[in-house]
Amino acid sequence: MNLKIRIQKLRVDFLTLRLKSRSLGILIAVYCFIFVGFVFAAPAQELREQISQRNAELQELTNRRQAVEKALDDLGDKSLTLKQELKKIDYQVNQLNLSVKSSEVTMEKLGLEINAIAFDIEDIENGIGIKKQAVADTLRQIQQKDGEGILEIVFKHRSLVASVAEAQSLIDFNGGLSVEVNGLKKLQGDLVFKLDDMKGKKYQKELEAVNLKSRRVIALNQKEERQILFDRTKNQEKIFQQQLNEVEKRQAEISAEITDIEEELRRSLDPSLLPAPRPGVLANPLEGGRVTQKFGTISRLYGGKPHNGLDLGSYFAAPIMAAEKGKVIMVYDQDKFCYKGAYGKLVLIEHENNLTTLYAHLSKYVVKEGDIINKGDLIGYEGRTGYATGPHLHFGVYASQTVTIRQSKSCGRMPFGAPLDPQNYL
Repeated sequence: MNLKIRIQKLRVDFLTLRLKSRSLGILIAVYCFIFVGFVFAAPAQELREQISQRNAELQELTNRRQAVEKALDDLGDKSLTLKQELKKIDYQVNQLNLSVKSSEVTMEKLGLEINAIAFDIEDIENGIGIKKQAVADTLRQIQQKDGEGILEIVFKHRSLVASVAEAQSLIDFNGGLSVEVNGLKKLQGDLVFKLDDMKGKKYQKELEAVNLKSRRVIALNQKEERQILFDRTKNQEKIFQQQLNEVEKRQAEISAEITDIEEELRRSLDPSLLPAPRPGVLANPLEGGRVTQKFGTISRLYGGKPHNGLDLGSYFAAPIMAAEKGKVIMVYDQDKFCYKGAYGKLVLIEHENNLTTLYAHLSKYVVKEGDIINKGDLIGYEGRTGYATGPHLHFGVYASQTVTIRQSKSCGRMPFGAPLDPQNYL
């Protein structure tokens, strides 16, 4: 047998011996890891199946909610009658019930996902423990071998083959250490990712719990709203139309007042104080919302005056998020002073970039004046309070330098400011 083949054979024998001589603790840990993985594989698979079932259920609920949303939108295009108004409220309650169910299923799904991540974290932590033990074991063996240099090893043996084999084993130990360390780094990176994922899922579950609680309250409010409408009109179309005419007359007066004051405030606007118009200055406050009325649109709904905001539509009680970090400077319900005549439930937020944003027609708000909030924080839910023919968010953007909150002529406190086109900043 030539020298090259003998050296290779000795190297293979040595590696085999080294593997056999690994500490019993590592072998036990490996067996335990395999056993634990086998034991938890079945529950993990069950979790994945349950998560898949919840996803399918959520999709079905979304489809049903969208069908009701379309029916509600179709009603909004028709002339308003008492029967249609009552039907709108019924649709809104139906949507809310579906949203409540969706929130319940979403919370169940998030709980299952959190459990699945917990299994993954446990697996990774077990893997990290094994890797750490392997690194420590390899370091000990390298330290034992590293007491002698390569030359000492060569001269220690009478046989060149034995010397080369031992020197090669030291190189193999160092290579093995590198592999173990890289494996450990990967597992630690996976652990950080999973822990962040766990944190995110827990936050989502907390937020969905708030959504669930809020939507149940909104559903009760809608049922009360239906009863109030029924009592006010005594279920008579004539009385309803009289009240509707009064509301439209009042709204025209309010719209004229808003337009006059905003025109006055525009004259004090200093454009140099505003952020440059560009996408991303403000986040979209209604995820997935569609534009139903653009800024500047002239419509009979506003008494022939230009629309001073951007209308975004989605399903009833969809979450509304802050477009930017800022301070809540107004939380108000104008329906208490001019029922269906103005912005209804509203939130006004002043931002650090010299813009102030208005969120109107909300079904519910979950912030209070003085709150400091971050971009993307929940502030309320889409609704149809104030002067609104259908559920939507009226999103207004003002130059902060011009914003003022005054007592209006007929609708309590009112936010005013020089309006800007929101689409220039979204």
